[in-house]
Amino acid sequence: MLKRLIRKEGPAEAKGTSLATLIALHGAGEPGGAVPAPSFTGNVVAYRSIRMIAEAAASVPLQVREGGEVLADGTLCYLLDCPNPDQSGTELLEEIYGHLQTHGNAYIERLDNDGDPRALFSVHPETVEVTEDGYRQRLKRGERMIRPDVTGRSPLLHLALWQPQGGRRGHAPLSTAREAIHLHNAAGAWNRQLLDNAARPSGALIHRAKEAGGHLTPEQFDRLRAELDQSFAGPRGAGRPLLLDGGLDWRPMGMTPAEMDFQNLKHSAARDIALAFGVPPMLLGIPGDNTYANYREANLAFWRQTVLPLVKKVSGALSGWLEPGRMQRVEPNLAALEALAPERSSRLDRIAAADFLSDAEKRAAFGYPPQEGGAR
Repeated sequence: MLKRLIRKEGPAEAKGTSLATLIALHGAGEPGGAVPAPSFTGNVVAYRSIRMIAEAAASVPLQVREGGEVLADGTLCYLLDCPNPDQSGTELLEEIYGHLQTHGNAYIERLDNDGDPRALFSVHPETVEVTEDGYRQRLKRGERMIRPDVTGRSPLLHLALWQPQGGRRGHAPLSTAREAIHLHNAAGAWNRQLLDNAARPSGALIHRAKEAGGHLTPEQFDRLRAELDQSFAGPRGAGRPLLLDGGLDWRPMGMTPAEMDFQNLKHSAARDIALAFGVPPMLLGIPGDNTYANYREANLAFWRQTVLPLVKKVSGALSGWLEPGRMQRVEPNLAALEALAPERSSRLDRIAAADFLSDAEKRAAFGYPPQEGGAR
């Protein structure tokens, strides 16, 4: 009955959207049309890079601060923990970070009740079109417009990575890595075909006319070709010995894997893919160009240069969008992040060993409140 009523009423305006309508649009009702999987799903390096970034960024705990104090309860805390009935906060953020890597854009739709946000939903970027006065979302049946309300607040948050050509649409790292992905996939396909052919490139069957006493007749040529295709071509015929007589000679053609420098070519393409996403090749098990002293340094660089800037971008956008009064802020809790523990421990050791700081200043640098009794 709910689906029938929604279809009769037509596309709903965002400012008049109800909880039942949004759940119908994003869950059990009429979701967006099926989107074909991007080509990165068939490439192990690109897929692993995207998964690493999305899972690492989503694992960063977010906290709500107001007046310098961390809130343990409230509307924003509840939304970050349970944004909608079908997803947890980690699942929603992982989907958002994945959309940013694959499409350069991510969309979060907010459901309000009496001016307060009550639910958050992820909208697939390929179903959203940016218009002059808002956004147009394509559904299985028809479309709907999402416009700002009378106060200028939009129920749809548009997150976009930097676009070198300008505009409101972001540029995806997957687009930059596309050529390297094609090269890596082509190298894998060529290797598989080579293995199907007994790991040897194809060749030519040469008939020496002078030694054989003349050219092959059309019947002899067709019969020889049929026998070769039936007995020696394809994976089932790989490895079979070929007996040649009557002036026939086999000459291999094409380059061998060693001549093509196949392995280095594939590793070079894999490094380009990892570079486009900002993942150190060492973390993906790719040899070569490992400028880090060890795995721990590479992992720290991955978190500092790739994961944390993405988390701060999303948390900052959520703060201004969910709390326009700027009274509360959503920010990452770096103190609870296990990946930065070695760096944090080194910093604490330097502060503790600083003789020019008083005990009160050291407590402030560690993030602790002043000690009772006015200790210096």
